[in-house]
This record gives sequence, structure tokens and C-alpha cells, in this order.
Amino acid sequence: MALTTGLVGFQFLGEDTTLATVPVSAMVIGTALATVPASMIMKRVGRRAGFTIGAGIGMVGAGIAALSVWQFSFWGFAFGILLMGMYNGFAHYYRFAAADVASDKFRGKAISLVLLGGVVAAYVGPEIALRTADLVPGAQFLGTYLAVIVLVAISIGLIQFIRIPAPTVQERNETGRPLSEIARQPKFVVAVLSSMIGFAVMVLLMTATPIAMIEQFHHALSDAKTVIQWHALAMFAPSFITGALIARFGVLNIIAVGVVFMIGAVAFAVTGVAFLNFWAALFLLGLGWNFMFVGGSTLLTETYEPAERAKAQGFHDFMVFGLVAVASLSSGALLQLLSWRAVSFGAVPFLIVVTLALIWLMLRQPEPAKA
Repeated sequence: MALTTGLVGFQFLGEDTTLATVPVSAMVIGTALATVPASMIMKRVGRRAGFTIGAGIGMVGAGIAALSVWQFSFWGFAFGILLMGMYNGFAHYYRFAAADVASDKFRGKAISLVLLGGVVAAYVGPEIALRTADLVPGAQFLGTYLAVIVLVAISIGLIQFIRIPAPTVQERNETGRPLSEIARQPKFVVAVLSSMIGFAVMVLLMTATPIAMIEQFHHALSDAKTVIQWHALAMFAPSFITGALIARFGVLNIIAVGVVFMIGAVAFAVTGVAFLNFWAALFLLGLGWNFMFVGGSTLLTETYEPAERAKAQGFHDFMVFGLVAVASLSSGALLQLLSWRAVSFGAVPFLIVVTLALIWLMLRQPEPAKA
């Protein structure tokens, strides 16, 4: 999706690429719209049924996207991707599902282990996109979205093996503290900012990268595929150790390292447009996302009781993907109206905000020394 969705939008629009990232943004908007309903549905019917419902929505969305590519319908394609985004909104709760059944000390590692699936996706996803792009003559990328239907069908089968205890009557009926009270906790604020800004900055740069590389700076599709593959690998491969690093050095320190990686990504992005610049920028961007998102998600689990889980997780993910939607929409406009460097510099104010928030929490609530 990261490699092809923006390119499909570009094909539909021709020379004016201002709206080329609208389908990518539609995916993020769909994710944001689904986060709260998905959390509440899972609170009522359980994780397995909720994940199955989400995957069913994703299969319908992939079918609509494939049909729209065949019929050359830009807005139909965007709607299909919106539904795929809703599927994504459900799927993002995989990490919290793991945390639900993990001990307090193991939660960070459990979230990391779930994200390790992305190591496989880092290679398989872009490779499938490249190999299926011209599968159907006269309709580039139609085969890609047909392949997505198959992938979602496989995931539905795998979901049926999930064994997570159903919500108790108490968990379904109790509400706990008001969300306003939960959200006022300093840890909650920093958890949301870390996940929200880490994800938004990642999407801001990643969304524009294939279009900038191919359409503006004339790199080959295979070069863009390589950059996206390494980016995705950097996003998920650190999950082998992120949980252990959090346990050893503290979650706030790991989030801080993630911010440093993000700053390095911006530095490479603004200093050149060679293949190596794109590769290094997206690789560091992936590392920064992993540390900030895993760190933020782990910190969040320290801020709520079981009865408050659904609304706390739902609000967290809604805020994350709300800002990600803005970043995705801004990415294409900044790239078209200004430049690739403008896209990269757009990340700087957000990184300053999360840095200040981290310093505030570290001074207010120092983490205990690790053994």
C-alpha cells in the first residue's frame, strides 16, 4: 500500500499531483474513523470477533479498490482505500491484544513481538506490489489489489486461531474513570504525543517518497521499492530488541532515542535527492517510528485500569491517526506546491513538541533506575 497507493493516485490525476496522496490519506482517515468503534466493538464481542469484522471490511475495500483501478475511478479507488484504512484501524489493536494477556514486565516485549510481523511484511509487501503491478495488461496495479484480497482472506483464517479470554461481564459494564481524568495524566499525554507525532512524521515523509523519487527525481520503481523495503524493515526489525531495551533503559529514554533517529532522517532528506539520501532518511525514519510508537504504546498501558481499556486505547489511536491523516494530506500538497525539502522540514515543529514533552515528564516523574 505504501509503495503503490500514491502512484495509482498519480496515474489518475496526470500532471496535477496535488491530490495524488488523497487515497493514502483516505486510508489514514479510515483508520482514524474506525479506532474508537473498533475498540468498543471488541469490548462487547471480544478481540477475535472484532478482528474478523475488521478484516471483512478490508476485503470489501480491496475489492472496490481493484474494481476502481479497472474502471479508472479516482474517487472509487479512494473509497476502497478508506475501507482498507478501517480494516487497519481494527488491526492496530493486535498490539494491545498481546498486551492484554501479558504480565506487567512483559508488555513492552509483547507489543514488540507483535510488530515483528512487519519484518516479513517489509520484504513481502513491496515485492508483491512490484511483481503484480503489471499482472493485468492495461491496468497497472490492478493485480496488486487483487493480491491484497488474497492476503486479507489469509488473515481472516489466521485470526480464528486467536485465543484471548472474552471480556468479563464486569469489563463490559464498568466504565471506570472519565476519559477526561485519564487523559490529564502526564504519562498519558506523553504516550499520545509520542505515538501521534512518531506516526505522523513517518507518514509525512514516507507518503511523499515514492512520488518524489519516481516522478520528480526520476529514480526507477525498483529503487523506490528498495527504499520502502528498507524503511519497513527498519520500522519492524528493532522489535526484536525494543521491548528488552524499554525494560533495561526505561520507556522515556527509548522514546527520546526515537526522536533522535527522526531528526537524523530529516537531516538526510534535506541535504540531497540521491538514492542514498532517500535510503538513509527512510531507514532512520523507520527506526524512529519503532522506538516512538512502541514506546508510546507501552507507556499508555501504564495509565488505565482494565475497565478503562477500550476508551483509553480508542482515544489514543484516534488521536494518532487523526494527526496522521493531516500529515498524509499535507504531504502531497507540500510536495506539489513547494518541494521535497518542504515536506521534510514540515516534520521539525512536531519533533520539537515531543522533545519538550519528554523533558517535562522526565523532570516531573523521573523513571526508577533499572536493574
